[in-house]
Amino acid sequence: MPDHPSGHLYAVLAAQRVLPVLRNSDADEAVRRTTALLAAGCRAVELTTSTPGWAGAVTRTAPLNDVHGRSALIGVGTVTTTAQAETALDAGAAFLISPYPAPEVRAVAVRREAVFIEGGFTPGEVAAAVRAAGAAKVFPAHVGGPGFVRSLRAVLPAAVIIPTGGIRPAEVPGWLAAGATAVGIGDGLPSDPGELAAVFAGVDADADADADGDADAPRRAPHDAAAGR
Repeated sequence: MPDHPSGHLYAVLAAQRVLPVLRNSDADEAVRRTTALLAAGCRAVELTTSTPGWAGAVTRTAPLNDVHGRSALIGVGTVTTTAQAETALDAGAAFLISPYPAPEVRAVAVRREAVFIEGGFTPGEVAAAVRAAGAAKVFPAHVGGPGFVRSLRAVLPAAVIIPTGGIRPAEVPGWLAAGATAVGIGDGLPSDPGELAAVFAGVDADADADADGDADAPRRAPHDAAAGR
């Protein structure tokens, strides 16, 4: 699926290994945190609908570039309704994520040819999400642990699997070893710039070059969004 936006996103996630999931007190904080992540070498970031003013934060961060000059991929998570899906895409979201099966969101994604990573917990829910889009968010991941992901990987060898929920940064290697494509992290990401950069130190500017194209031409520097519009 290299010509489909999902193939591009999945390549980025596989290289990045960690998908930050931001739940912030307001849009300004979400923009500041996203800007810091992009400066640290992160490229794909998940904002969430639980942040007040989240749509504005998406609009302000979607045009940015990461530290390597590649266009950011700003997604929206905790998308569970048609209205949220439409608003997120209108704001410029590169992808949508739900915490559980959300057929109404899937319908919007299909109609608008958008990338949607559907959430699931049971093997049946995860398999259904993978059949629909080749990927699934496993939530809440900490309940099943890395062993659960290992079992899912055994029967879904080609799937993009993103466990999320209750995972700390130090635990990421264990989840990757179990077969996760990338790991969603909501809590525990450091605020210190140097420590944050260390989380993404293995992300090379060319790691996902096969997914890059004209759409990745530099647009705005990360610091441009911190001041708002």
